[in-house]
Amino acid sequence: MGLFRSGEVLGIAEEALEFAREAARDAHPDEYMGLLRGEAASNLGLEESGTVLTEVLVIPGTETNPVSATVDTNMVPNDTRAAGSIHSHPNGVLRPSDADLGTFGRNRVHIILGAPYGPDDWQAYDREGQPVDLPVLDVPLPEEEFFDFTQADIDRQLREEDLDVDPRGGR
Repeated sequence: MGLFRSGEVLGIAEEALEFAREAARDAHPDEYMGLLRGEAASNLGLEESGTVLTEVLVIPGTETNPVSATVDTNMVPNDTRAAGSIHSHPNGVLRPSDADLGTFGRNRVHIILGAPYGPDDWQAYDREGQPVDLPVLDVPLPEEEFFDFTQADIDRQLREEDLDVDPRGGR
């Protein structure tokens, strides 16, 4: 088995892998498909340089059936944290299909989850479709903030708007 180059992908966060395994179980008997995003290891408190796979993105418009999953490429975010793909094979086979290999050229790592989606029912691959070792890391994931404001910011904005209101109903 090949290994990733030093300083590239160090592993996958346990929470991210568990999320994908649960999603694959929920999608069964259809395939599941998600995209992987990574975080700099230093942002997770690790002293190594490289990337840890921390997020599984579910892409709107993804079409699935028992033998394939197709992502609507127009919905894929274009960002620097994109690292690969993760999808399931409901038949349990952990080898990439020809269709899988056709998509592996993009990004650094691709993971296949096989039914019954247990802790050992997965395999990571490089761009060429060669199996690679990908450690599962127990790292604390950063809290993602969906909004860049707080309740105090909202209250302040409402107060400012109240001060701007004309008593006759206008501004």
